[in-house]
Amino acid sequence: MKDLNKLNLGIYEKALPKDIDWIERIKLVKECEYDFVEMSVDETDERLARLDWSDEEINKIHEALVNTGVRIPSMCFSGHRRFPMGSMDEKTREKAMEFMQKAIIFADKLGIRTIQMAGYDVYYEEGSEQTKKYFTENLKKAVEWASSYNITLAIEIMDHPFINSITKYMEYSEIIKSPWLKVYPDVGNLTAWPENDTLKELELGIKQGEIVAIHLKDTLAVTDTFPGKFKEVPFGEGCVDFPKVFAKLKELNYKGPFLIEMWTEKSDNPIEEVKKAKEWMLDKMKKGGFI
Repeated sequence: MKDLNKLNLGIYEKALPKDIDWIERIKLVKECEYDFVEMSVDETDERLARLDWSDEEINKIHEALVNTGVRIPSMCFSGHRRFPMGSMDEKTREKAMEFMQKAIIFADKLGIRTIQMAGYDVYYEEGSEQTKKYFTENLKKAVEWASSYNITLAIEIMDHPFINSITKYMEYSEIIKSPWLKVYPDVGNLTAWPENDTLKELELGIKQGEIVAIHLKDTLAVTDTFPGKFKEVPFGEGCVDFPKVFAKLKELNYKGPFLIEMWTEKSDNPIEEVKKAKEWMLDKMKKGGFI
């Protein structure tokens, strides 16, 4: 029997070698001693095509998960960067919702419980009150669809000012009022924005019962003269005080999963980097008294 008191630590798909199949990827997650892997369905045609996988392809992945004990409980669905729900273009919004429906059905078939959603109305377009309105309307519809499949939609705290704090997320929680809409904070993104108090934001999310999982990532802070760096910042070289974060999470009795987010899929030795990242993060958890 699994120890349900055990730390639940996962790794992002894009940390692992890209040019391998999912059976190999699942075996690598097991080899690196992670509990789960978070799948990416980003804006590329290659990864969006996963939403059309056959039942046979999905069943092969199920078999590998059963054989290894690894899980895929969550999906990072960033396809809405290219096809945003708040777009001023009606056809783009329709495409966004088509992909949303596909993502929910795909998640149900694969056993994914949480679809992480990008926290912005538009990305490549100029935002406005109208794009915010479209986003809100379509998010409400998406949550209704997801609820019928017992799937949670969780908004990621972003590298974009639209929803860059749990405080801003709460506005949408209040509007939609559904147990199937939650928040999936990224401690790197939270910390990078100077207006945020990361510890207070985490406290807000946990005390309101909104946080379903936490991304662990380092970042470089936004300043008046620097836009910040939100990806590929080596752990320990950014602005996140991980021991302090873990101490706060311990105080708040956080028991949810953690996901180490890295983009090392094209590195010379991604497996070694993934193993080192786990060791580094466990050390910071110990220093913060979390474990």
